[in-house]
Amino acid sequence: MANLPDPSLNLVLQDTRSDWVRLRTLLVLRWLAILGQTVTVVIAGLYLGLRVELGLCFLAIGAAVVSNLIAMVIFPENQRLSDRDAMLTLLFDLSQLSFLLFLTGGLNNPFALLILAPVTISATALTVRSTAILAGIAVVMISLLAFFHIPLATSDGVILALPDLFVLGFWISIVIGILFLSAYARRVTLETHSMSQALLATQMALAREQKLTDLGGVVAAAAHELGTPLATIKLVSTELVEELEDRPDLKEDALLIRQQADRCRDILRSMGQAGKDDLHLRSAPFGAVVREAAEPHAGRGVEVYFDFRPVSDGDDAQPIVRRKPEIIHGLRNLVQNAVDFADGHVWVDGQWGGGTIRLRITDDGPGYPPDLLGRLGDPFLRRRTRAEADPRPGYEGMGLGLFIAKTLLERAGAKVEFMNASDPFLAVEDMMPRSGALVTVTWPSEVLALAWDESMGPLGENQQIKA
Repeated sequence: MANLPDPSLNLVLQDTRSDWVRLRTLLVLRWLAILGQTVTVVIAGLYLGLRVELGLCFLAIGAAVVSNLIAMVIFPENQRLSDRDAMLTLLFDLSQLSFLLFLTGGLNNPFALLILAPVTISATALTVRSTAILAGIAVVMISLLAFFHIPLATSDGVILALPDLFVLGFWISIVIGILFLSAYARRVTLETHSMSQALLATQMALAREQKLTDLGGVVAAAAHELGTPLATIKLVSTELVEELEDRPDLKEDALLIRQQADRCRDILRSMGQAGKDDLHLRSAPFGAVVREAAEPHAGRGVEVYFDFRPVSDGDDAQPIVRRKPEIIHGLRNLVQNAVDFADGHVWVDGQWGGGTIRLRITDDGPGYPPDLLGRLGDPFLRRRTRAEADPRPGYEGMGLGLFIAKTLLERAGAKVEFMNASDPFLAVEDMMPRSGALVTVTWPSEVLALAWDESMGPLGENQQIKA
């Protein structure tokens, strides 16, 4: 039986880039810009003796102040902007800064470099369309400022202007900066966002596996502890039914007792609300844990073969390992991936000895694309791993399964390696049966195996599960 899709994963797979930016964040940045612009204009006009259109400069700064005050009055502090509203807000900042540069020398003003800020902010928080619009407008404005601006002049009337070659170089550097910084910032943001979303999916998968593990412990512990008294009740009630053949009224009560004992047995099979933690389920032989992880995918039309053996003859006994939810879920994802792409057979081989415990999962499918081998385990790999008809109709491979498996197993101390079992240059007729994908999971023995000492005594009574 395949794993059912978790509805909560929709929170991860859907596009959540909209409504990222709070209005308060942009307002705070604008207040900082207003403060910097005011200080710069005052110093340039009053202390450096430059001829600056103070009235128009303060008009532009005042427009930013008024827009901030209006936004603070109309909208709540926790208002989140849509992509369109955030783009328009940044467009206002871009226009206001361009007007100030027009009044203060255009590209002869070293502060023209600040025109990169709105585009960079857009690249980190908005869509490609909004970023492209802002970048295009920024390039147009910076190009216009190179030709149309009010020159900077000293109090003596000396024009402060850079040589044309320097202005051209400054324009080229700003245009390149707009394109490069926006692309760089967006790439880094997408990587960070993808990793955070994938880690969220990993946490949800682990939490789900933990609940299933706890549920299994509850049921097993309840059945173990109540099985004997229920069997005794049923045995005694059955004997009473036979002995009370001449007492129909009492026989009916004995039958009712037996029926209720059967009902308790049925309830135990479907229970899962509260109980005790079965200490015996915290550990199991290595092969049992692997079989438990692979069990949901063992009956899906693909033969799954298990083989567990020591590396040498001196380590015959299987190691007892911890039944961690991350191990079970990680191995389950790897087996699921093998079954999904296998032509008909999957091999699960476990070995132990020499200080390590190793598991290999191989299939007879097409294997991993060679160009993706170095990226397997990264989230959101959009490319299909098979050119022909997809064996998983309705499923768009995104790499989350392998990422979750690799992350969970590495969290449990394992090293995970992806490779192909056969040489990609061999002809199909020359390939061995195990010609598909190969995953190797290796643990140090001291990390996974439990060292059992008879002097430790029995495990003790089952303990209450803590909420």
